[in-house]
Amino acid sequence: MLNVSQVLSSGLHRRYGLLLMVLVSVAQASAQGRPAGRNDVNAPLHALQPDYPVPYQPMSQSEIRVILDRVFGYLDSVTPARMINKATGNEITNGALADTNTIVEKKDFRITSYEWGVVYSGMLRAAETTGDNRFADYARKRFEFIATWVPVIKEKFSPDQIRRKDLLAQPVNPRALDDAGAICAAMIKVERSAALPGLRPLIDHYIDYISNKEYRLADGTLGRNRPQKNTLWLDDLYMAVPALAQMGKLTGDKKYFDDAVKQVRHFAGRMFNERMGLYMHGWVESMAVHPEFRWARANGWALMAKTELLDVLPADHPGYGFVLEQFRKHVAGLSAYQSGSGFWHQLLDRTDSYLETSATAIYAYCIAHACNKGWIDPVAYAPVAMLAWNAVTTKITDRGQVEGTCVGTGMAFDPAFYYYRPVNVYAAHGYGPVLLAGAELYEMMKKQPFRINDSALQYYP
Repeated sequence: MLNVSQVLSSGLHRRYGLLLMVLVSVAQASAQGRPAGRNDVNAPLHALQPDYPVPYQPMSQSEIRVILDRVFGYLDSVTPARMINKATGNEITNGALADTNTIVEKKDFRITSYEWGVVYSGMLRAAETTGDNRFADYARKRFEFIATWVPVIKEKFSPDQIRRKDLLAQPVNPRALDDAGAICAAMIKVERSAALPGLRPLIDHYIDYISNKEYRLADGTLGRNRPQKNTLWLDDLYMAVPALAQMGKLTGDKKYFDDAVKQVRHFAGRMFNERMGLYMHGWVESMAVHPEFRWARANGWALMAKTELLDVLPADHPGYGFVLEQFRKHVAGLSAYQSGSGFWHQLLDRTDSYLETSATAIYAYCIAHACNKGWIDPVAYAPVAMLAWNAVTTKITDRGQVEGTCVGTGMAFDPAFYYYRPVNVYAAHGYGPVLLAGAELYEMMKKQPFRINDSALQYYP
């Protein structure tokens, strides 16, 4: 019997081509008693296994917990809640001893940024779903630190000194929605569960800024005066709506719910593309024609704002039906743009833009949460969330850092700006969404409703 090398040397392959080579290879494998590989020429076509770029399988609670614990361990080690003397490095625990050398100890991240507001919400949700209070304690410890030191800083330092140093400037003097909303929403969640001393004045201070001091358009829509006057950034839905919604829940005052629903209505009316089910990133009142750049993370902020609003908005509120329908339209639109690897692209409708982690994690969380809540059909959408979560886990390092996250991003009118934004493990925007997504998938897997059926990842409630 000829072997492959003999066929090549004889030149027979030139006459009989690939068929002869395949037949010889099969005969060799059979003669030598070797089992055929799962994807070799002997395998039946229906038995061929896809080469998935990310795990294509249900992830168990224990596997999800490994990721959550890894990210928690990293964050806990690099976000201290301590005042120190910058000259000596010694901790300062007595506010009376604070002086011009006093600063907040900083390692990898600031604990008062809006990104950390998402982290605190993620920690609280992880505690709820896993039952592990370490996650909630992470948030409470840092809120206790902030609540203790803000009055000291207000008393002992001038506004110029506070701006010049890392002295908790954002809670002392919020100057933008970024400074206020996400942190405030997380603080209210803690206040609702177990009030911490000194937390409520901070909450009231933040809400006063959002409700009364942030710039608004003539119709009350929260806006900005950059890069143009009377500008809307989609990001600001998340920077305001969850805090307003949580304040409505905390106080029972309907005005906060009304304002939150109004923001969703007004942003959607100006920025939501009904045909695509996606939002543009920025809108400028003076523009007749708007360049529509559908940035992934901004769409994530919008989806998460609606998620948090639906969590606490009374079902009999006049705006509940609109918010729920808008949420469903957005989920349907986003699901249509998920890539085959489970990630979404930096610009959602431009497949040559890079795959981005933080937005993918946000969508995984919101879609899984909606399935768990019964807002959307889990048979249709739970696999979207699981595939997204599996993709995100490929970006978690052994240390617990999150790779592939776009850095902070302004609003622009050309594609190059979005295409070439850097990604970095120190882009803080990825960590809270990963915690939220993991917590929600953990909840979904409590009943182990996923299984592989005919090689497809499917959900069976």
